[in-house]
Amino acid sequence: MATILIVEDDRNMRLLTAARLGDQYNTVCACDGVEALELLHRGGIDMIVADIMMPRMDGYELLRTIRGEGYTTPFLLLTAKESLEDKQQGFSLGTDDYMTKPFSSDELLWRVGALLRRANIAQSKRIEVGSVTVDSEKYAVYTNERYIEFPKKEFDILFKLLSYPDRIFSKEQLLDSIWGVHAESGEDTVKTHISRIRNKLKEISEFSIITIKGLGYKADIHREQDS
Repeated sequence: MATILIVEDDRNMRLLTAARLGDQYNTVCACDGVEALELLHRGGIDMIVADIMMPRMDGYELLRTIRGEGYTTPFLLLTAKESLEDKQQGFSLGTDDYMTKPFSSDELLWRVGALLRRANIAQSKRIEVGSVTVDSEKYAVYTNERYIEFPKKEFDILFKLLSYPDRIFSKEQLLDSIWGVHAESGEDTVKTHISRIRNKLKEISEFSIITIKGLGYKADIHREQDS
């Protein structure tokens, strides 16, 4: 499941946007561009939805900075600024799309989905590996012989790792992505959840979660099972 970083200084608008995207995506939030940049540097962010008018670092400066650093992360400006000059500036700095407030929830989801598809970022509700289906609507992994249900947090970790099987996620990245940057849980929580996931997957031979020493975790797809 893709992780969307919402950058908005207005608390109510920030929570509203997170709620509208939260049914289909993992969301993390930042109050301004400085905090957003810190989260982006930690990794695990698949897309950014940002306001323009914010303290410390506004949306334009955030966009200019991340493009200058070489990030190609899909970027959507969501703002009350609606003049052609504002839109021209946003696109000239490298935004991928531009929406004005107030906005339609459906249109926001359409645009986010389109940008993620364009960037080839996984957003499917199901992942199939050999004979195994990983279903985000049921929080379950199943085959013809087995059906394994997971608590939401465990499932979200598993789905995140399987969505990017060649990518290593640190404990900190998984914690920020699944629990949120302001979560009170620590990295040991991630370790405990990984252990529980592995125990439930003991009889699944198509994939496993492996530890990359000193770096984090990744999904190991057993390719021979797909033949």
